Amino acid sequence: MFIDYSRIKVESGRGGSGCVSFRREKFVAKGGPDGGDGGKGGDIIAVGNENNNTLIAYRYNKLFKSERGQHGQGSDKTGACGENRYLDLPLGTEIFDITDGKHEKIGEVIIHEQKVFLAKGGNGGRGNARFKSATNKAPRYAKPGGDGQYRELELVLKLMADVGLVGFPNAGKSTLLSKVSSAHPKVADYKFTTLAPSLGVVQVSDFESFVMADIPGIIEGAHDGRGLGDQFLKHIQRTKILLFLIDIDSTDPFNDYQVLKEELHLYDPYLDKKPHLIALSKMDTIPEDDKVEFYNLLKNEFETKLHENIISISSVSGENLKQLIVKLHQILAKLDKE
Repeated sequence: MFIDYSRIKVESGRGGSGCVSFRREKFVAKGGPDGGDGGKGGDIIAVGNENNNTLIAYRYNKLFKSERGQHGQGSDKTGACGENRYLDLPLGTEIFDITDGKHEKIGEVIIHEQKVFLAKGGNGGRGNARFKSATNKAPRYAKPGGDGQYRELELVLKLMADVGLVGFPNAGKSTLLSKVSSAHPKVADYKFTTLAPSLGVVQVSDFESFVMADIPGIIEGAHDGRGLGDQFLKHIQRTKILLFLIDIDSTDPFNDYQVLKEELHLYDPYLDKKPHLIALSKMDTIPEDDKVEFYNLLKNEFETKLHENIISISSVSGENLKQLIVKLHQILAKLDKE
């Protein structure tokens, strides 16, 4: 199950208290103070894990605690530190502190094994040996351990992919992903078949590949949450380039593209400025005699009105799929060089 949002609570360990103790040995009548320090409480740390792609582990388990530090002991023995608690998070996860109604970004994990400290463990208290002085050779007090840190957190996952598929419901995005990669998203002939993003690795050659994300269908008004659009659009933010998939069977393919661009802009003014490619899908549904003329009419409209180039494809027949993969790879390679 794909989960891209969760709220959790974290509580780091309390520090161990210092010890009040005095040296007791044979033939030593008045040994000095030898109380050890308490151990530090365990931290809670988020760690990026490239093998995770969902927050499902944080859907039901909502409270995460680390161990408290052990108390100090006599003979100057320091208490053991509490063990840290590590939370594996998928790459692309943003972490917000929402304790007491605030909403502050702590950080985000975007690199494998990257660490973000969520809650710091309490410091261990000092034992009475630490307070010995020339004027107080037998201190009878020690410091208690410091409190751990409590936080309420919001986890928001934004998928990290090279290419993001953008299009209206039933535009053929899932079918395309299943044809060019080994991914197996649900495919059916009705709208909103895809209710969660899917990732697939597209192989360009034996040594070159890129990751494509199938983003659930966007509809007009998606930036305001219509059709769960605001839940889907955030996953487009981290993609390097966009592939607009326009259904050739639409009553107005040209207008469909403009609506999609407008929805992206209204959600995030930067999104519609990302490098992109436009593909007309389902070309196999157009009669062979009319295909060239129909494509040229649309190609001319996109070029003259928007100065945009388009490519026609069919996931069913495989038409121009190799050319599409090559074009996407070329754009990605150019971005990497820049």
